[in-house]
Amino acid sequence: MDPDRADGRGTDPGDVRPPRSARTARDEAGTWFSRGVGFVGGGLLAYGVVNGFLAASSVVLIFFVALLLASALEPLVARVRDRLPVGRGASVLLVYAGFFATVLVMALLVVPGALNQVGDLAAALPAAFQRAKDFANTLEVDALRRSLIAIIDAAIAATKPGPAPVAGQVVSEGLAIVNVVVSVATILALVYFWMTERARLQRFVLSFLPPERRGGTREAWNAVELRLGNWVRGQLTLMAALAVMTGIAYTVLGLPSALLLALIAGLAEAVPIVGPALGVGPAILVALAIKPEVLLIVVIAYVIIQLLESNILVPIVMRNAIGVSPLLIILSLLVGTALGGLAGALVAVPTIAGLEAILERLQDREVPVGEDSATARHSSDEEVTGEPNPAAAAVETPS
Repeated sequence: MDPDRADGRGTDPGDVRPPRSARTARDEAGTWFSRGVGFVGGGLLAYGVVNGFLAASSVVLIFFVALLLASALEPLVARVRDRLPVGRGASVLLVYAGFFATVLVMALLVVPGALNQVGDLAAALPAAFQRAKDFANTLEVDALRRSLIAIIDAAIAATKPGPAPVAGQVVSEGLAIVNVVVSVATILALVYFWMTERARLQRFVLSFLPPERRGGTREAWNAVELRLGNWVRGQLTLMAALAVMTGIAYTVLGLPSALLLALIAGLAEAVPIVGPALGVGPAILVALAIKPEVLLIVVIAYVIIQLLESNILVPIVMRNAIGVSPLLIILSLLVGTALGGLAGALVAVPTIAGLEAILERLQDREVPVGEDSATARHSSDEEVTGEPNPAAAAVETPS
């Protein structure tokens, strides 16, 4: 063989092509260069997307809350459609009407008594703080006495009326209230349009995927929404159960405004980690100011209620609702609190539940992880014939 032809050069003096080895090296360099450019471009794109999400974190949070509510209301809307000859949009409006009617009834039951109780509490606080300080002065341990007196003084300073607000403070507080109202209205609008346009939006998004991937993506999408809806309904169940139990306990103990205090305890249940402390705080304050003789019993009753909820209700309700292990729940709460504070903690558990649903869909396969084809055939042969497969036994035998 002609050595010139062997290394890719012809016999024609005008043939100036480089040797084949040089062309191969150049092609490999071009391939690696394109891969490097793609890698850097993908990293910059991911960096930009993350920064965009962080910059628009409030918008992302509003949309995520709307998605949670829509996922939770979906079974109720479907039930209304099954029982009434109305369209989907009208069903959503009926559900909204029922929600607002419930809120209005609760407000009429709670607000008048709460306003009266606030006045009584404000009048009774100075005497309550003085009793607490007198008790602290009787303690023999000097460090404990000084610490308790410092806490009482801080509470007295916190409850004293502040100076009259200036114009700028009034404007900023008014803007904050307007922002909350606009956010609530936006969430309700997003829930309505998501529930009415969900099927069309899902078809539009899936149209960008190859046909063979659309079915699995649709199942993963539905699984995520189902998991999120289960979490919201489970959380509402826990909040309602805690409100009922604390309401019964406070009523039996004769604590004033038992309905309001129970409602506060139920709402505080939505706050991870510190929710129990926030829920019992108003009850302790009311008992200390108005009925100090039941203060210890209120604390004991709330501790018992929390133990019952943590050891009985939470494992049953939340495990069946989202199927996430307690370890992942705790880790998600810690990460969410570190990244987004209270708002991050509120959405941490449903986020990890949705991610787990996606991962479960990605891992869905006929042969379990850790089994090869021979082992899988061995298992199926044993199920059919009841006799072991020698070939599979040979595969399983270590060398």
